[in-house]
Amino acid sequence: MTTDAPAPPAAPQIPSHPGVPDLPVADGQLLVGGVPLRRLAERVGSTPFFAYDRRRITDRVAEVRAALGDVRLGYAVKANPMPAVVQHLSGLVDALDVASAHEMHTALDTGTDPDRISFAGPGKTPQEIRSAVAAGVLIELESETEARRVVAAGEDLGVTPRVAVRVNPDFAVRGSGMRMSGGPQQFGVDAEQVPDLLAWLGATGADVTGFHVFAGSQNLDAELIAHAQRATADLVVALAEHAPGPVRYVNLGGGLGIPYFPKDRPVDLARVGESLASVVADRLAPALPDADVHLELGRYLVGEAGYYVTRVIDRKVSRGRTYLVVDGGMHHQLAASGNLGQVIRRNYPVLLGDRMTPGGVDGGPADGAQPATVVGCLCTPLDLLADDVPLPADAEPGDLVVVLQAGAYGLTASPTAFLGHPAPAEVLV
Repeated sequence: MTTDAPAPPAAPQIPSHPGVPDLPVADGQLLVGGVPLRRLAERVGSTPFFAYDRRRITDRVAEVRAALGDVRLGYAVKANPMPAVVQHLSGLVDALDVASAHEMHTALDTGTDPDRISFAGPGKTPQEIRSAVAAGVLIELESETEARRVVAAGEDLGVTPRVAVRVNPDFAVRGSGMRMSGGPQQFGVDAEQVPDLLAWLGATGADVTGFHVFAGSQNLDAELIAHAQRATADLVVALAEHAPGPVRYVNLGGGLGIPYFPKDRPVDLARVGESLASVVADRLAPALPDADVHLELGRYLVGEAGYYVTRVIDRKVSRGRTYLVVDGGMHHQLAASGNLGQVIRRNYPVLLGDRMTPGGVDGGPADGAQPATVVGCLCTPLDLLADDVPLPADAEPGDLVVVLQAGAYGLTASPTAFLGHPAPAEVLV
């Protein structure tokens, strides 16, 4: 008779940063996917690299599903289009949203049915539109010009195009890191222009499925998110009166943020779920009984599961300030350098992943820590990954610096060709 072996003891969780989940550590090393960081670096074979924790992604999707109930969950591929990440998420979510033909092909390569793929974003080229119509994915129309091109492509290819209208609402959402609605926008069709567009689409024979409204991103305030969901639902119900047929698709966007900075706190996911359930039950289901309601998340699903790992190449002291010079930098992690939308630069959470001690991130000094500034290898003062943060006083060349919260808008949102340095590896662990 055999018995199951006892489970290994859980790795201790070291507080990483206010608002950021505690990190698993063993023998002073960060564990990524259960693998000690130095061993992972040897496995990858070079630094810098991005590592994404498969289990953390899986767990986050489960948390979201538990909170959202029957609402369909989509993944915004633009947040992290690494093929292995998209493949993994394709088996966990209900839909994939893409923003280019390249992302569309990545999504299709996972085996996801085209009925579960949507294509959004302004500036779709005529060839991208033809490819999307031929593939049978849902095209979210951003303008009248796009609508005419989609219909023409369908007629030329002998395919009935599937479309939804992306709406630019007449309201904005406070609390969003990037506002993408209200006032003049490159995104979507102005709400007041949607009825005329729907009337024209209805006469073309296109399969008009419904609406997509995305008001803003990186929002940590559950009450503001709830307000946006209610306003969006009311707008969609009003516009549905002009639809040429029953509305079957309502994409409420997403916009849930993750904490990056010391004062940030995680969004109250339970409160978002409660609000969403109320919006569906009280507003959408009675008025649009045929509609599948979608919430589309990107950063929230993958952001906290990612780590950017770069090695210290040099340590120098200049007029009293300690600099750790690493082999990575802003060409891989533009957001962490403060050059992707920050008005006032603030530090992302940064640590030495092979020198883990309690309190060692900028939430508070660790034992034996001293302020250090982490800079990259580019010939520009903009290449700054961490400014005056507490790190071990004996940090030296060879140590591994880790930028946390690096799973979204990292490599593909950065100027990788700048100064001709090689691209980093990416691994899903």
